[in-house]
Amino acid sequence: MIQTIAVCGAGTMGAGIAQVAASSGFSTILFDIAPAMLDRAKAQIEKSLALAVDKGRITPENKAETLQKLRFTSNIEECIADVIIEAIIEKTEAKVSLFNQLAEGNHADTIFATNTSSLSVSAIAAAISINPSRVVGMHFFNPAHAMKLVEVISGTQTSETAAGTIYTLAKQMGKTPVRVKDSPGFIVNRVARHYYLEAMKIAEEGTADFSSIDQLLEAAGFRMGPFALMDLIGNDINLAVSQSLYNAFEQAPRFKPNHLQEQRVKDGKLGRKTGIGFYRYE
Repeated sequence: MIQTIAVCGAGTMGAGIAQVAASSGFSTILFDIAPAMLDRAKAQIEKSLALAVDKGRITPENKAETLQKLRFTSNIEECIADVIIEAIIEKTEAKVSLFNQLAEGNHADTIFATNTSSLSVSAIAAAISINPSRVVGMHFFNPAHAMKLVEVISGTQTSETAAGTIYTLAKQMGKTPVRVKDSPGFIVNRVARHYYLEAMKIAEEGTADFSSIDQLLEAAGFRMGPFALMDLIGNDINLAVSQSLYNAFEQAPRFKPNHLQEQRVKDGKLGRKTGIGFYRYE
C-alpha cells in the first residue's frame, strides 16, 4: 500500500506532481538540490492552491491539509518513500545516477517512476543496480495539477506489479492513466512534436505570427496554443524532447528541431521560468 511519495526535482513539473500527490492524501516529500528551487516550488504550490480556493474548487481546509502533507528538502537522504517519482533534467545518465543513489537508502521494492517525456524507460532500468524491474514510466503533462492524462510506460524489465501499482496510483490521484509500451516519445509526445514543429514552420515562413497561430488553434479546441505551451513547458525541455525523438528515429526530417526554438534556448529565453520565450512575461 502506497503511503509516502517522494518527488525529485522541484521545477514546474515536479512541484505540480508534488501538489497532486499531497492533495490526494499522500505524505509527500519534494526534493531538490537547490534550496532556491524549493522556495519557488512552495510559492508555486501555495499560489495554485489559493487560486483553487478562490474558484471554489477546494476549501481552505483542503488547502491546509495539502500543505500539511508536504515536506521540502535538499537532503537526498530524506527521500525514503514507497514510490519515488523523478522529474529532473531530461538526460538518461542523470536519471540513472539519481535512482542508483536512492536505491542505496530505500527498500528494494520501492518503485522508481520516471517522468521522462521521451527517453527509453528500458535503458534507464538496464542501468539500475538493484532490482531494475521496479523502474516504470509515469509521464504527467503540464500543468500536472490540471491535466488528467498520465502515460504509464512499461520497459522491457518493468514488472507487472510495478506498472499496475503506478496505474492504480494515477487513478487515486484523480488522473486518467493509459498503459503504454516503451517506444520513442511514447504516444503523446510522438504525436505532439508536429503540433510544435509545424507551428514553428508556419511562423518561420511568415504565414502568421506566434499569437495568431496560438489563437487559431485555441479557437479550434486546443487548450493552449503551441507557443504558449512551449513557454509553459520550457523551451529547453521541449527542445530536448524534439532532439531525443529526432535521434531515436534516425534523424527523420519530420522530427528535426526548429532553429526558432534552438536560438531561444541558446539565448536563455526558456519561457515563463525566465520571463521571456516566444512571449514576454512579467
